[in-house]
Amino acid sequence: MSTRAPRKAKGFRRFERWLVGLAFAIMAFVLEKVVLRSIRKGGPEEEPEEVTTMISKGGEVDVDI
Repeated sequence: MSTRAPRKAKGFRRFERWLVGLAFAIMAFVLEKVVLRSIRKGGPEEEPEEVTTMISKGGEVDVDI
């Protein structure tokens, strides 16, 4: 059984692929800029969450803060 050779993308399909490629290139560029800016700043400046220990005995819960 022989298969047909894939047809060359013409007209609209070629333009659509070009447009999708351009959109992905722009998204990659923006994402790279955001990541590099975050690295230069030293990472996120968030305070670490306070750990809460919960002890449960049946229906009662004691929270140690």
